[in-house]
Amino acid sequence: MSILGLKKKQPKTFKVKVITMDAEMEFSCEVKWKGKDLFDLVSRTVGLRETWFFGLRYTVKDTYAWLKPEKRVLDQEVPKDSPITFHFLAKFFPEKVEEELVQEITQHLFFLQVKKQILDEEIFCSPEASVLLASYAVQAKYGDYDPNFHKPGFLAQDELLPKRVLMQYQMTADMWEEKITAWYAEHRGIARDEAEMEYLKIAQDLEMYGVSYFAITQNKRDTDLLLGVDAQGLHIYSPNSKLNPNKSFPWSGIRNISYSEKEFTIKPLDKKKDVFKFYSSQLRVNKLILQLCIGNHDLFMRRRKVDSIEVQQMKAQAKEEKARKKMERQILAREKQMREEAERAKEEMERRLFQLQDEARLANEALLRSEETADLLAEKAQIAEEEAKLLAHKAAEAEQDRQRFEVTAMKTKEEKRLMEQKMREAEQLAVKLVEQSEKRLKEADHLKQDLTEAKDAERRAKQKLLEITKTTYPLIAAYSTPPAPPEAADFAYESASTRLDFKDSDMKRLSMEIERERLEYMEKSKHLQDQLKELKTEIESLKLEEQQQQAGVYTLRNEARGYVQEPVYIPHSNRNSAYMSQSQMAFFEEV
Repeated sequence: MSILGLKKKQPKTFKVKVITMDAEMEFSCEVKWKGKDLFDLVSRTVGLRETWFFGLRYTVKDTYAWLKPEKRVLDQEVPKDSPITFHFLAKFFPEKVEEELVQEITQHLFFLQVKKQILDEEIFCSPEASVLLASYAVQAKYGDYDPNFHKPGFLAQDELLPKRVLMQYQMTADMWEEKITAWYAEHRGIARDEAEMEYLKIAQDLEMYGVSYFAITQNKRDTDLLLGVDAQGLHIYSPNSKLNPNKSFPWSGIRNISYSEKEFTIKPLDKKKDVFKFYSSQLRVNKLILQLCIGNHDLFMRRRKVDSIEVQQMKAQAKEEKARKKMERQILAREKQMREEAERAKEEMERRLFQLQDEARLANEALLRSEETADLLAEKAQIAEEEAKLLAHKAAEAEQDRQRFEVTAMKTKEEKRLMEQKMREAEQLAVKLVEQSEKRLKEADHLKQDLTEAKDAERRAKQKLLEITKTTYPLIAAYSTPPAPPEAADFAYESASTRLDFKDSDMKRLSMEIERERLEYMEKSKHLQDQLKELKTEIESLKLEEQQQQAGVYTLRNEARGYVQEPVYIPHSNRNSAYMSQSQMAFFEEV
């Protein structure tokens, strides 16, 4: 056996695992493959054509490096593991994402990488911008917001905000979800690629977006500076501040960048400006800085030139693809709307069907109840018809009674009018009798007064006559004439007595006449009072009869209408309107 046969057979392939932002892939590579062969294989697998932004990154000790395309994979300082792990990441970032990122897959990979850098706090983002970016991330993942589907808590398993933001405010996860959902609801109608592009447009304005930081020194002993490399140029930062650079060198103002071992030299395009030198302690880091500077500068110059045929074709295809997808989204939106309308119409028809079924069931039940009640109503109708006939008969009788009562009332009114006229005549007669009685009373008073005066005069005359007779008659008999015979004296006395008796008889006769007239007047007054009482009794009976007749008429009318009304109350004041005054009645009672 030869010595060559004893040598171990070398493998012709090796295993590689490539991790993208959303997938892991394994390839079997040939030993002679260069970095460009593996990169092209991954790009074809992913479907990426904008390859100048990306690269394969691997870890070397405490730093990282990018796989060089012109060297064989196994000849580089790649890990000796099997499979060898590479990360397919964006190596260079565009200045304006909306203009430079053409393919949708390119936008998606950038979106995932920038989102991870923000969540890992490699890119600083304010709380307000973090919430807005999170809302676009939710729109890209879940589509349009639907409150019926996206219930509270649907974002509990998603990492959307940096831990620094969560720790900065004393807010629960539900409160953060409520804030994100409020913005998310406003993004309705935005497709996934549009939401991702809006996310990148906001992120590209952040200070740390697309910047690769390296520790450097301005002399060989101190390490107190940071170098930032991005699409705009080179920036010098303080160690504690990665947001605001102390000094910047845009690509358009740099004439040359060179390094010798650990020393870098930046020569400005303006020869009047000083050359800037800085140092880096690691050779791998220096090579990485140089690669990033060359690649970013090449892309910077490429953006300022006319696009190549390949890029123009890609942009045209991307434009057509966007237009086609937009049309498809519109068609899909219309179909979705039509489907939703059809579903709503179906639900409405089902609801209407159930409603009609319920209505039919209720109608059948109501029909059965109506059939049952129809018989009862027929019986009630028959009874009501009989009652109606009876009421009609009663109404006719009531109408006849009403007409009769109206005739009676008219007669009663006429009789009442005549009685009132008689009452007025009786009152007038009573007034006249009162006046005559007062006149006769006055005359009687005068006669009584005359009688009293006559009696007083008679009494005085008798007294005077007696006095004269006692004083003069004896003297005359003694001195002038002889004594008269007894017969003569008796005749004189009789004569005087005759005169006195004559006066007494006149007074008695006058008194008798006055008494006779008073008796006649009292008889007439008593007769008149009896007539007034009879007239009063007759008026009261007529009024009572009239009230009863009116109450009967009202009752009959109400019975004809179907109800009974209370009797009409006649005020007491109207019942006394035809009576005599109290003074007149008192007078007749006194008489």
